[in-house]
Amino acid sequence: MKHVFWVLFIIPTLLIAQQANVNLDYNPHKNRENLTPFSAPLNSPDVDDQGMVTFQLKAPNAKEVSLAPGAITTSLDKESKPIPFTRGENDIWELKIGPLLPDIYAYHFIVDGIQITDPSNTYAAFTAMPPYSQLVVHAQEPSYYDAKDVPHGVVARHIYHSETTKGERELYVYIPPSYDEGNTYPVLYLLGGSGELPSNWIYDGRVNLIMDNLLAENNALPMLIVVVNNQVIHRNNPQHTELTFDVFEEEIRNHVIPLIDESYSTIKSPRGRAISGLSMGGRHSMFVGFRSLDLFANFGILSAGDTNPEESLKEFLIDPDINNKIDYLFIGQGTKEVESFFNERVQRLHESLNNHNIKHDYYVGGNGGHDWSTWRHLLYYRFLPNLWKNN
Repeated sequence: MKHVFWVLFIIPTLLIAQQANVNLDYNPHKNRENLTPFSAPLNSPDVDDQGMVTFQLKAPNAKEVSLAPGAITTSLDKESKPIPFTRGENDIWELKIGPLLPDIYAYHFIVDGIQITDPSNTYAAFTAMPPYSQLVVHAQEPSYYDAKDVPHGVVARHIYHSETTKGERELYVYIPPSYDEGNTYPVLYLLGGSGELPSNWIYDGRVNLIMDNLLAENNALPMLIVVVNNQVIHRNNPQHTELTFDVFEEEIRNHVIPLIDESYSTIKSPRGRAISGLSMGGRHSMFVGFRSLDLFANFGILSAGDTNPEESLKEFLIDPDINNKIDYLFIGQGTKEVESFFNERVQRLHESLNNHNIKHDYYVGGNGGHDWSTWRHLLYYRFLPNLWKNN
């Protein structure tokens, strides 16, 4: 009987509550025990199995509360306007929306004109911008970006001194679970956008979990992924565009690549290196990568391009031997980006590559706009599976 009572006692403790942060849950916003997150005033957000989402905010003195436009409103095909909450009992403001497709969404509240994070949500992002909350809408099982019971790689954080930026900097390295010093590995240098830190490709982009799952599915080749901090000039510097590319090239040539080649067993040639990034990072990958063919032969341009590539990328485009110098050139964007102003620069790049008969892989996919939903999708469904196929 002692064994029976032990089993009966332990089973309730396995019913992990909403936002318990015990496991890397694929459904952290599903309310399973009606317990509020630790130190939070109430449950928010609450996601049911149909993808309906309930936000709540206790704000007794507020006159107006709304959900800021962003990834959620884009996914709902709503106008880019705030969605108002309704004041209920006990001064609790509430908004129910959906159903939303399974994904991870960034969001803010607007309270009397001030943008804030959701004070009841423990899932938030730490970036080079003011923070935002994260909403996880779950499917019936873990998704391609979730932690699964598969072999996992290691994410190492390196701190190094840069003479380029005159200070201490950081980068992250994904090391595949099969890593063996006796072998050499190709390296993907992965960059963020205007407001991203290298940690965002881990926590928002979930690139390490995506790579774990691709390797377990035998859909990608083992590689090192180096997430670089490409914030090298203050983003609001009026000369950011003029300065950033030269500074970043110096940083990656003089500090980043030497550090990685000294620390890991790498393929030390252009064919063993790739550079890819989202938005601003895509422009770094393009404007620095395309003129650094002594370093890179593989490129991933995510949600980026240029409105006048015939001029800005002239040397690259008119190089008669360019198709022999590149192994894989990927250009990708989200389905809903095609409907936005971001599309023009991507299309101009795609058209110029076609006009000069430069081989490349152009892809539009996913359900997102200019957001992490798109960039996770592009990595998993197209870029990473095709990278190094020619090696």
